Order: sequence, then structure tokens, then C-alpha cells
Amino acid sequence: MFFVRTAGEQDLEKVRALLRETWHATYDHIYGADKVSELHASWHSLASLRARLTKKNAEFLVADDGRAIGGMGYAAMSTEMTKTVMLHMLYVGPRYQRQGVGRDIFAELETCFPDAEIMRLEVDPQNEPAIAFYKAHGFVEVGRTDNNGPGQSGIPTLVFEKPLVNN
Repeated sequence: MFFVRTAGEQDLEKVRALLRETWHATYDHIYGADKVSELHASWHSLASLRARLTKKNAEFLVADDGRAIGGMGYAAMSTEMTKTVMLHMLYVGPRYQRQGVGRDIFAELETCFPDAEIMRLEVDPQNEPAIAFYKAHGFVEVGRTDNNGPGQSGIPTLVFEKPLVNN
């Protein structure tokens, strides 16, 4: 059984390995292994992950069973959009998918931002399992972009939003 908790410095190597495995399993058939390795090295460096740990108005979570990190999530309040939290990362290791790990991480992230009214995310249009997951959790498509991430990546994404119910 996995427990969702705040990530720490000691988790970063395992998180990076989880991201490498998950990205290759998800995106190799779309972009090719070389491009996925390049994106992973850039977007998921230890320095990049470490910066997320200390960012204000953000949450970096892991699903931990005491032996392995089965999933991770990262969200932060938007600096451009009022009362909007951006779900930047939600990944579950391939062998742990469809076991409720992603659902549990997502449920925790939803509660971490009491001032947020909207959760927003971007997802690859070819990542059908992720799109199905987000739709099942109340997200609707509100737009698209042709360049996800920094620079002119050429990586298209769909933009999804979900209203948050604050208690």
C-alpha cells in the first residue's frame, strides 16, 4: 500500500528514475527514445527537481510504500492566472498504474491549495490514458498549445481545467 507524503531531498534520485521509466514507457512511441531521453535530461534534472522542493506556493508529493516510490505529483499556484493552481506533473510508474496511486496523489494535491478555484494542466494529445484519467476526474479541455515547455519545443499539448471545490 502506498502512502502519499511530501517529497524530500532523499527522494529525488528515485523520483528521477521513476520519471525516466514512465516517460520512456509513455512517450517513446510518440517522440522516439532519443527525444524522450533529451527531454527527460533537461526537464527532470536533479537541479530542476530540487528547485521544485523549495518553491513557495507549491506541493511536491510522492507515493511511497516503504520500498519504492510508485508515483509523484507536483503542482504550484500560477503566477499569471488568479486563483489557479497548475498541475505540472502527475506520474505513476508503469507497474503501479491502474492501482489508485495516481488518484490518491491527485486527491491530495486538490486539497493543498485552499485559495485556488481552478486547477489547470497540459497533456500530450496522444497520451490517451492520461486524458481519460483527467476527464474521469472532472477536467475539461479549454485550449491547446503547439510548444509545451521552454522554447519552441514543437510538442503540442491540450489544456485542461477543473473547478475546485473549497471547503
